[in-house]
Amino acid sequence: MKIGNRSLSVFAIVGTLSTQGAWAEPAPLKAGAGWVVVKTTMKYEALVQKLDDAIKANKMAAVNFASASDGARAQGFAIPGNRVVGVFRNDYARRMLAASIPAGIEAPIRFYVTENADGSSDLSYRTPGAVFGPYLTEAGPDLKKVADELDPVFARIAQDATK
Repeated sequence: MKIGNRSLSVFAIVGTLSTQGAWAEPAPLKAGAGWVVVKTTMKYEALVQKLDDAIKANKMAAVNFASASDGARAQGFAIPGNRVVGVFRNDYARRMLAASIPAGIEAPIRFYVTENADGSSDLSYRTPGAVFGPYLTEAGPDLKKVADELDPVFARIAQDATK
């Protein structure tokens, strides 16, 4: 990675931090415009499982996932649990793309599970309305209708996963 006139190795930073034995507690996500953050007392693994169950129960699909903590563990590092889960469904995808090809970059819409220092975990996501908002002027009412239908679906998934 190049910063100004200096090269910086991400591996050197990670190696230095890991030898110090602890990671600093990062700033937590905060609910802002278009963001929903649900604080829970659940353990990370339990929330990940409940999210998966809630996605299925609400007839949506976990299209993909990424986990920095899984990757770190595979390389011998321990960091707080962290998982991004992309959620969508093909009928929504077809309607979204019929309304806006550029909006396709936003699908699947993501949930974010993060583990806190106290062992609890949080579930966060940007609402479909917020995710598709930048495309609505050009896309028109068909994309807005998709977003309006998905907002309560994502809210139910979050509610079901965190209860």
